[in-house]
Amino acid sequence: MKIVGPMKALLFPLTAILAVAGCASYPNGPIVDGGPIRNDGFAAIGQPTKVGAVVVTPKALVEDSRCPMNARCVWAGQVIITARIDGAGWRETTRLKLGEAYQTRSGAIALTSVRPEKMAGAQTPLPAYLFGFEPR
Repeated sequence: MKIVGPMKALLFPLTAILAVAGCASYPNGPIVDGGPIRNDGFAAIGQPTKVGAVVVTPKALVEDSRCPMNARCVWAGQVIITARIDGAGWRETTRLKLGEAYQTRSGAIALTSVRPEKMAGAQTPLPAYLFGFEPR
């Protein structure tokens, strides 16, 4: 098929736009939803934060059995969250445990801190939690 006239003039710009659009899905890394992306490695539930080459969004608190800071315990306890991890061209949801590294397609990350500290006799409301992440 031979393309002539005005169609030929439109073909190159249209081809260029489609080529760029195909490459523009992840121009600067992951594309996430959930609001503005923090750049400090800390995030509340539902809030994305940049951690190395990925963006981590805590989705749910699964367990917080930490020993309260104003108590004596024989076990330090643990924190486990469900988090969505977005990389350039991929997304996964997994559980992260405080202090343990997790290998993603773009490198390892870890949940390294949870605020506020747990207090005996007090229940921390979910919106008060702030999770800290670091690349490993």
